[in-house]
Amino acid sequence: MSVTAAMVKELRERTAAGMLDCKKALEEANGDIDKASDILREKGLAAASKKAGRIATEGAVESYIHAGGRIGVLVEINCETDFVGKTDKFRQFVRDVAMQVAAANPLYVRREEVPIEDLEKEKEILRAQALNEGKPEKIIEKMVEGRISKFYEENCLMEQSYIKDPDKTIDQLLNEMVSQIGESINIRRFVRFELGEGLEKKVDNFVEEVMAQAKQ
Repeated sequence: MSVTAAMVKELRERTAAGMLDCKKALEEANGDIDKASDILREKGLAAASKKAGRIATEGAVESYIHAGGRIGVLVEINCETDFVGKTDKFRQFVRDVAMQVAAANPLYVRREEVPIEDLEKEKEILRAQALNEGKPEKIIEKMVEGRISKFYEENCLMEQSYIKDPDKTIDQLLNEMVSQIGESINIRRFVRFELGEGLEKKVDNFVEEVMAQAKQ
């Protein structure tokens, strides 16, 4: 059974869980909203979302330097208490996010941060691509919306597939952490530097390199 936007909306209103978590639960439950609600509760995600609005001003700023100093990342992630911010579990989460930024090179934390002008420019490019592919004009807008979703998945940290477990997104990883530690967590900001960025150079597969370093 296909999952509709209306079904996701209803489940989200019922559980207050995140949109992506609701969609995944509905897919797992084959569209059964009651069963999907139970799945979210079992995973602790329904309760996790209720903590998201609480103020989080503690936490950590973590750095990650790729082998040889070719990529450097700083990321700030907040939690509610200094105690949790110093735990190994929270610090490992922050390090994993920093590694994600190094490997996957997101441009924004979440889709709401994408400037309108950047989004419109991307849509113009996608429309031109669709026209060049000879697609009928009547379906181009639907194609553009679908490709914009892909743009978000590639460029927004929260919607990227987690490099250590591609079956989950960073948003889902964060919600799991909230459930485990019992505090609100907010990935606030990051900055990423790449040696020679903007200069002509050979293309490397940084995902593979970062993952190889993580296993050492």
